[in-house]
Amino acid sequence: MKIGGLASGIDTESIIKDLMKAQRIPLDKVTQKKQYFEWQLNDYRSANRDLKSFSDKLFDNVILQKNYTAKNVSISAPDDISIKSKGNTENFSGTINIKQLATNATYTGGTTLNIDKKLKGDSSIKIQGPGDSEPVEIEFAKGDSMDDIVKKINEKSSVRAFYDEKTGNFGFTAKQSGEGNIVITEGSKGTGIAGYLGISSKTQGTGTAGVDAKIQYNGMDITRSSNIFELDGMEITLKAANQKDITFDATTDTDKVFETVKGFVDNYNKLIEDLNKKIREPKYRSYQPLSAEEKADMKEKEIELWEEKAKSGTLRNDPELSNLLSSMRTALTGTVEIDGKKLNLSSLGITTSKDYLDNGKLVINETKLKEAISKDPVEVQKLFSNDGAGKEQGLARRVRAAVDATQKSIQNSAGKVGDSNKSFSLGRTLDDMNKQIERFETRMQMVESRYWKQFTAMENAIQRANAQSASLMSALGGGA
Repeated sequence: MKIGGLASGIDTESIIKDLMKAQRIPLDKVTQKKQYFEWQLNDYRSANRDLKSFSDKLFDNVILQKNYTAKNVSISAPDDISIKSKGNTENFSGTINIKQLATNATYTGGTTLNIDKKLKGDSSIKIQGPGDSEPVEIEFAKGDSMDDIVKKINEKSSVRAFYDEKTGNFGFTAKQSGEGNIVITEGSKGTGIAGYLGISSKTQGTGTAGVDAKIQYNGMDITRSSNIFELDGMEITLKAANQKDITFDATTDTDKVFETVKGFVDNYNKLIEDLNKKIREPKYRSYQPLSAEEKADMKEKEIELWEEKAKSGTLRNDPELSNLLSSMRTALTGTVEIDGKKLNLSSLGITTSKDYLDNGKLVINETKLKEAISKDPVEVQKLFSNDGAGKEQGLARRVRAAVDATQKSIQNSAGKVGDSNKSFSLGRTLDDMNKQIERFETRMQMVESRYWKQFTAMENAIQRANAQSASLMSALGGGA
């Protein structure tokens, strides 16, 4: 605690405080500049998050082929079979005759022995299910219960075991359907487990072989081990074997593909609207970041309104974002050449808004777009997502390439959350400013200390002068 002015009567503290305000002007400017760069850093990262979100949606919702393969499938016997398109861009139709459904092999043991007791010794059995190249030997330990045995069989083999407490029987079902039998024999370790499960030679159970599904597809005989399988770009689920010709017809789900394209246009329009706001946001140069002392003299609402203007325009006329807007606009007004044919957005009924205030937003003629999708969904898919180079590259891929390049450039400038400041240019600038501020603070402490020493020296001089004066007056008064 420093107290001045005892001898002089001068408010030393206030004078030094005012002197330090003048000294702190360069420091305040650096601090304000640092605060501005921090706001700019946050705005860059916010913009980059928007770009990443747009890029991800572009890939997942527009570029992937599945977004154009949605089909409406009509089936003459939907209770017997279901069919889903799995990657077929073109329409398709055909006939299927279900001759036989696939079944799982089963095996049922005879009467189980000693069902309420634990195993008296170590033992093992060998189980071979349909599709197994060789038997799997499963070991059991002395003291294992019926539940222990069931659990080990289910975990280690290709069959599932089931124990019925009422009949005392063991049942086995292959986990996978298809042709083949379940074969269970004694293992190499110990004896008696087969009898315990009711499958010994004395209590031999009964087995039923599994069979493959059999269909005739467009006149071709086909077998599969499961009732659910993929065939010719379709996912087929067999439900009943009626041995009758079932016709099916798959046509493009125009509404689903339309929503894919519309979603792209909506997301693109939202992105360019947000980016244009950022690069056109006004910059209020008279509103600088507030210092701690300035905030102390203001109300909370006043600080909020001030900083709203002070933060405005951090990305105004930013070259990276401006170039991105230009690159995306160029990409979408270009053509895609496929097999000598030139495709573009206008052929789908998608054009650029004529309102200059829209800054290049896209407008959809819904009727024309749906007609183009119905006519040739493959062309629509290639226009947006064709995986080619140069003029053969789809428009969505071109836009995504421009967005990703801008993302990378911004990240080089502003980094991302968790990055070390040394790894990006704005971070290195902030580090340099922090060091500069530290040097200023040290210098301010030295200056303030010097001021106090000077005023203290003045006070001491005044005090000595006062003492001498008092002594002289005392002497003169005493002489009288």
